[in-house]
Amino acid sequence: MKTNNEHNKTSVVQSIDTSNKSLDEINGSIHVPTDAGFWRTLLAYTGPGILIAVGYMDPGNWVTSISGGAQFKYRLLSVILISSLIAMMLQAMSAKLGIVTGKDLAQMTGERTNKPVRIGLWVVAELAIMATDVAEIIGSGIALELIFKIPLIMGIMITALDVLLLLLLMKMGFRKIEAIVATLVAVIVLVFAYEVILSQPSMGGILKGYVPSTSIVTNNSMLYLSLGIVGATVMPHDLYLGSSISQTREIDRSSNRNIAKAIKFTTLDSSIQLTVAFIVNSLLLILGAALFYGTNSSVGRFVDLFKALSDSQIVGAIASPMLSMLFAIALLASGQSSTITGTLSGQIVMEGFVRLRVPLWIQRLITRLLSVTPVLIFAIYYHGNEGKIEKLLTFSQVFLSIALPFAIIPLVIFTSSKKIMGEFANKMWLRIISWFATIVLIGLNIYLLLQTLGIVK
Repeated sequence: MKTNNEHNKTSVVQSIDTSNKSLDEINGSIHVPTDAGFWRTLLAYTGPGILIAVGYMDPGNWVTSISGGAQFKYRLLSVILISSLIAMMLQAMSAKLGIVTGKDLAQMTGERTNKPVRIGLWVVAELAIMATDVAEIIGSGIALELIFKIPLIMGIMITALDVLLLLLLMKMGFRKIEAIVATLVAVIVLVFAYEVILSQPSMGGILKGYVPSTSIVTNNSMLYLSLGIVGATVMPHDLYLGSSISQTREIDRSSNRNIAKAIKFTTLDSSIQLTVAFIVNSLLLILGAALFYGTNSSVGRFVDLFKALSDSQIVGAIASPMLSMLFAIALLASGQSSTITGTLSGQIVMEGFVRLRVPLWIQRLITRLLSVTPVLIFAIYYHGNEGKIEKLLTFSQVFLSIALPFAIIPLVIFTSSKKIMGEFANKMWLRIISWFATIVLIGLNIYLLLQTLGIVK
């Protein structure tokens, strides 16, 4: 006979509804050994975190980080560090929600709101995914132009066809998708690590840069760039994605001990991969500081960066066409890896909010065409002026700032509820930190939005 304490501990397991699985075709598709050691178990859980980390190093973050280094040297490294720690906390909560409830964030939100609110939240989430697509489209299109001399308009049209990429990969198994994304991420890390080593940055300056400074708040220009870094760090689609792909591992739900084990290793995977994203963003800022600080060079665009890396008058003796080409290759790798995560997020959001199951290729084609259209219009209208086209990146980041509260607030509410999460609900200290971080993130994003619109100077 079970005691009340035992009954409470197993209540989470008993309440799981597996009739409507998130990403049903890959849900629980990867076997995890039950009696393996720590490292073998961690290896089995490693993968979803890589897809999550991609969102934190997409083309939308690149120019902001490099510009931060070019203008303020290493002083904004502390902003990247704090942003990354907040992201790790939120992604851990997202993964925990999926593992404990057996539902993703979109499903949970859709089930607990009335129809008008559910439709409204769905529209915001879909627009957020399209805004993320805009950064990937522009980044990939410009990379194709820089590497292969393909006209930008043609490059943008080619990105519309990469919807077929994930459809092919899905047939190969989710583990293959994780491996391909990991390879693309490795390319990004190696390229920027190599370029940073060549630039010979100041190690003392780097370490000092990770210590927060009051000048970040008192200097308006520095504050604006800091808000841009923070605002672009936590992506709404990553919270939906994390709550779903955390369920790709086969979990024995016969006891809460097994669920706790899954949470532990999924969180480890997520945190390790987000540490990689933190390193990439740090490398971007360090590269900007080491090569462009004090040169008065314009590095606000991808094309500027590409040209500057081969200009000896700007970056000195290390300048070479190879550095520029490596930068463009990393940009293409970032854009293509973002394509995969955007596709999965689109499916999660559509199925979760409106319970609409349509063939993946139709769903992705519609979403991608809606994203490509404004970029293509800009590219045709401003033909030959990449600077104008890249301004769409700013608008996309602004919209992501607007969409963020609609994902982050439900996440904190759900994971803090003992009724939903049982013994896995956020502890009091985590609730305080998560709500504080949420309020700060929302406040900073609103301030960034007002600054961008010129309402606040």
